[in-house]
Amino acid sequence: MARSVHVRLDNASAAALDVVRAGGMTDSEAVRAALLEAAARRRVRSAIRDEVRRVASDAADRDEMRLVREQMAELAPGLSD
Repeated sequence: MARSVHVRLDNASAAALDVVRAGGMTDSEAVRAALLEAAARRRVRSAIRDEVRRVASDAADRDEMRLVREQMAELAPGLSD
């Protein structure tokens, strides 16, 4: 069942709603679109955080990254004055 939400917008939120509505959306369409976009961004950030934790806890992966950094440092040109 559809859920109705009532909000009071401050100036910044009202300006943001105007930006989202600029494509010809109604207030309701704009709010729904903004909520879906915000939820998608949060899911992506959460997935990235989970991946970082997984990689950080993998000792073999950390060792491999260290080895690659050392090899890249060996290949990098030296600094000259």
